[in-house]
Amino acid sequence: MHRYTKQSTIKLLRLYKTPTLLKKLMPGYTWHREEAEKVLYLTFDDGPIPEVTPWVLEVLATYKARATFFCVGDNVAKHTEVARQVLQQGHRLANHTFNHLKGWQTPLQTYVENTERCQQELVKLQPEGLKLFRPPYGRITGRQAQALRQKYELVMWDVLTNDYDRSLAPEVCLRQSIKSTQCGSIIVFHDSLKAQRNLEYALPRYLEHFTSLGYTFRTL
Repeated sequence: MHRYTKQSTIKLLRLYKTPTLLKKLMPGYTWHREEAEKVLYLTFDDGPIPEVTPWVLEVLATYKARATFFCVGDNVAKHTEVARQVLQQGHRLANHTFNHLKGWQTPLQTYVENTERCQQELVKLQPEGLKLFRPPYGRITGRQAQALRQKYELVMWDVLTNDYDRSLAPEVCLRQSIKSTQCGSIIVFHDSLKAQRNLEYALPRYLEHFTSLGYTFRTL
């Protein structure tokens, strides 16, 4: 069982950069992309929701940035028009389970079925069926990973912005996220109400910083 979480382990340590040792201990997951060019991969977890996601899309458009949205299937079902906007603006939708399940606390069959339920919602909007999956909280057991890896690329992250942590000052969120980023990084923000304050401060400034340095932002 992989005991690595966004809301417990990371909150205690408040890691921004995924340790190299952890990547070696968990091969078979995508943590970053090898890039010689100045390319970064923005990802957004937990949406889409009308209160936050359209604002994210506006900011991305300002900087001509593309991103991958790891969606909760229930949100896609409830806010289909917002999900369509994501695709219409050149971004991609990916799988984050239907109900944002904690893998360690969920039986294997239930977890796989919930993931498939999310994928069914995504395929309605994105017929090519992009097979990217990110476990909520980073919590996934070895058996769950083995089962899903037959169909999905399991995507983790290289940089976690910690934007969901309401005790974190927005300035710190931005500074540490910038410091932790390098070519090929996969960066996690959240288009959620919980992250909204830090996101609205950090995202445009993050994009401005790296755009000014000549970086481009691509989908996974």
